[in-house]
Amino acid sequence: MICALGAAVCFGTASVLQAVAARAAAEPGSDAGVDPALLLRALRQWRYVAGLALDGCGFVLQIIALRSLPIYAVGAALAASLAVTAVVAARLLGVRLSGVEWSAVGVVCAGLGMLGLASGGEGHGTGSAALAWSMLGIALGILLIGAAAGRLPERPRALVLGLGAGCGFGVVEVTVRLIDDVSPAALLADPAAYALLLGGGSAFLLLTSALQRGSVTTATAGMVLGETIGPALVGVVWLGDRTREGLEWVAVAGFVVAVAGALALARFGEAPADTRGPTDEAAERDHCEK
Repeated sequence: MICALGAAVCFGTASVLQAVAARAAAEPGSDAGVDPALLLRALRQWRYVAGLALDGCGFVLQIIALRSLPIYAVGAALAASLAVTAVVAARLLGVRLSGVEWSAVGVVCAGLGMLGLASGGEGHGTGSAALAWSMLGIALGILLIGAAAGRLPERPRALVLGLGAGCGFGVVEVTVRLIDDVSPAALLADPAAYALLLGGGSAFLLLTSALQRGSVTTATAGMVLGETIGPALVGVVWLGDRTREGLEWVAVAGFVVAVAGALALARFGEAPADTRGPTDEAAERDHCEK
């Protein structure tokens, strides 16, 4: 669970950096659903690159966590990265959290505590070849749906992009469990490996577009739902994830509480691009001139 929480800290902090960079890289008047050029422009921003480095650390910790915990516990912990984002935004960017939002941070922590108490070890199911191919098909579908999202009105577009990004991250969670042999020859023949790469890449592309367009709250809520509910069901039904004996209700309650708290913090899927006032900007210009 420590690795899962460490991944949440990395992802939550990275979100603040990447959101600022995504807005800075956006071109005025652009409203396409998925813009690959936006990702290229964002990569020129040091904040986005720093965020990617944190994402890399978080991904390593996520893999370790998925090798020892059920998917439902890891997914809820990753959704809790929104609580981390909220706290980081409050400390570093001066964003004010309401009493309800601070309460939501506490709710997320309580839910994770319940999950930590009730979750068992990872399931021993290896999944079938059909499941691996299904994950690859879902990853392809996510990319196609994201490409078509530009034709939708603003609110459903944000939801589709966010949900697609969440499903892409969910594909990563599941495929990490499906890959047993990491030798080059085995990976080249394993559809789960291609699903992991395509799902993760599609998720990052859709999330970058969602950060820059439409309702961030709607997009982030869709992402949280996409990366938690579906993968958790796959883990329980096909991969043998279970709870500690007699604590099933604690695990279910903890999962629902953690996800609900994360949804309450959905606006922190994007930190404000610029929280400084005119006085702060003038002071920075004076400092640069000196």
